[in-house]
Amino acid sequence: MTDGKKHVFIIGCKGIPASYGGFETFVDKLTALNSNRDIVYHVACMSDREERFVCNGADCFRVKVPDIGAAKAVYYDLAALSASLKYVRQHPEISRPIFYILACRIGPFISGLKKKIRAVGGLLFVNPDGNEWRRSKWSYPVRKYWKLSESLIVKYADLLICDSVSIRRYIKKEYRKHKPKTVFISYGTVNRKSALADQDPLFENWLRERGLAAGNYYLIVGRFVPENNYETMLREFMASGTTRKLAIITTENEKLKKQLERKLHYGADSRIVFAGTVYDTELLMKIREKAFAYIHGHEVGGTNPSLLEALGSTRLNLLYDVGFNREVGEDAALYWTKTPGSLSSLIAYAEKLPENEADAYGKAALERVRSAYSWELILGRYEELFLNKRRGENK
Repeated sequence: MTDGKKHVFIIGCKGIPASYGGFETFVDKLTALNSNRDIVYHVACMSDREERFVCNGADCFRVKVPDIGAAKAVYYDLAALSASLKYVRQHPEISRPIFYILACRIGPFISGLKKKIRAVGGLLFVNPDGNEWRRSKWSYPVRKYWKLSESLIVKYADLLICDSVSIRRYIKKEYRKHKPKTVFISYGTVNRKSALADQDPLFENWLRERGLAAGNYYLIVGRFVPENNYETMLREFMASGTTRKLAIITTENEKLKKQLERKLHYGADSRIVFAGTVYDTELLMKIREKAFAYIHGHEVGGTNPSLLEALGSTRLNLLYDVGFNREVGEDAALYWTKTPGSLSSLIAYAEKLPENEADAYGKAALERVRSAYSWELILGRYEELFLNKRRGENK
């Protein structure tokens, strides 16, 4: 006797409620906005203890993970999937569960796990994320592991849910021998203004402490890693003639900062402001809204959350010209390359752009988000998928 529900086990995010991170935000929204009583979500959460709790109406289970360095995420995914399989075996009312794994970390183990998933009548769905093996932060052996893991995940997954058209195209071409079944469902974002007023003390204090003025700074938001092109962005900004400042909201990476300081001497440029991290959602939204322009340098990954958030908030967006970013921004943004002078020239162009043209870019960006990337739209597609109203294709 089944309960008539579709049970979806989500594995791979650090957990909810989300404090930071793309997958965490996605799962938080997926569960919080779920109004379909036919779907029951079970969410694995990384922890130092084991317990079950309810968040956003979802059944959440903490998975105890030892601190074992780089292998921690792999251990976590394996333990979370094992816990999910055990739960299904203990609840015979669950029929045809879906195990949705975020990212390709456990490929070398997936063959045996797929047999266990089939044994309980389940399906294996995977979000392949964005070519993790290309990230320069990983050593060569780790990158080799990521690539092998990706290939095995693609081989055994029942469905690959790609959050980027470019990633889907790559998966279908790179692994065509496996004839992967894929579907494109993007990441989402909110399409509203910040709840903070322009003169809110929280925002004004943030500006004052960093020597910034509303409407008079460029903004970068993203992890401080090489593949986000900080070297190019810093060098080109320093070469530009703008009198505006550059606010960089990022995680700490002292090694890379020291490397770039030795190479670029950006510390001598008073326009460059490393503004720390901002975890307050409303404050970050207000910071985006009041930026003169947003500069985006990500070149690895699928649909990037920080890019969607910028398109939904910032009038002018200057994006690194790569497929992932082009498919999101389309004609609502301006684009630069790594060619010397490209970004600095684009900054000069943005500085001279008439107000009505700048406003037109802002309106186009907002419409792009509303029409293609709203959470309501994205999560509706997921519900259809989980309830078997739409499935992938391998065309």
